[in-house]
Amino acid sequence: MGERIQSINAVGILVHDYDEAIAFFTEKLNFDLLANEAHDNGIRLVLLHPPGLSNTGIMLNLAQSKLDEMVVGKQAGDQVLFVLQTNDFWRDYKSMQSKGVNFIETPRDEEYGTVAIFEDLYGNKWDLLQVKDEE
Repeated sequence: MGERIQSINAVGILVHDYDEAIAFFTEKLNFDLLANEAHDNGIRLVLLHPPGLSNTGIMLNLAQSKLDEMVVGKQAGDQVLFVLQTNDFWRDYKSMQSKGVNFIETPRDEEYGTVAIFEDLYGNKWDLLQVKDEE
């Protein structure tokens, strides 16, 4: 029996509209659109990854039920839902700000790196994080 290997390929996020969410993630966060496949039932397989070497992406799930609609933008309550790690915090921070991404705090230096919380188009909270180099 070989070594067990597993990874998370994608994490689902509820959205109100596929196209507006695709536009936000590709135009404001520079994500790559890897899949956008329509199915007969009106549901689409939409998969996006951050630029670079990321192995994990987000899968857009269209809100369909009343519960789905209620939690769009609040999938983690008041907590951060995702951490978007970067190799150049200030480049990405300035780029995202110039494209209208809403940062809900000023950047701060922590012992682990530079970080600031921003919101996606529905209000889910994300960390933009650059980890400090280990010395």
